[in-house]
This record gives sequence, C-alpha cells and structure tokens, in this order.
Amino acid sequence: MNKFATLGFLVVATILESSGDAIVRLGLGNQAVTARVGLFVIGAAMLFGYGVFLNLAPVEFEKIVGLYIATLFIVWQIVNFLFFRHVPTLPVVAGGLLIVVGGCLVTFWRG
Repeated sequence: MNKFATLGFLVVATILESSGDAIVRLGLGNQAVTARVGLFVIGAAMLFGYGVFLNLAPVEFEKIVGLYIATLFIVWQIVNFLFFRHVPTLPVVAGGLLIVVGGCLVTFWRG
C-alpha cells in the first residue's frame, strides 16, 4: 500500500481518537443520565474505531509513530476548536510546531 493510504489510516485514526475523547469529555459534563450514557457509548465506539484504524495501517507502528503524534496534535487542535471553541494560544502553537517538526524528523530522517 502506498504512503497516502498509510496517511489516510493515520488521519482517520486521529480523528476518531480526538473526537471520541471530546465526546467522552462532553459526557462527563452532562447531568442527564441518558445523555451521559449515550455520549459515553458513542465516545467508546469511536475510541475503539481509532484502535482498529491505527492497527490496520499497512506499516509497522514504530516506523510512523512520529507522524502519528504530529497528526494527532493537529487534529486535536481542530477538534478542540470544533467541540469547545478553544483557540490555541501562542505557546500551544509554538509547542505544536516543535511536535510537528519532531514528528517529521522521527518519521522521515534516515540516518
């Protein structure tokens, strides 16, 4: 399978992980028992899906862990804004740039 397919599995996995976590967080803050349970079930299903997609990626995890972490950081910032309307602060953006650069070094630097 090509690199774009692998990236696709990573993106889907990070979207499921970040969104599932956000939905569980919403469930923790909900007072209605039915809504809380429903959000927990949806979040758990998404987190399970994350695990499946990550492990379906056609490459050994240690070879792409850096790219996974970089992708996770970016997707989490998007999900954080969509679910909670939090805009990343300058320290988060600066640290995120280091995460992304570091993730790319870990994945692509062949030495």
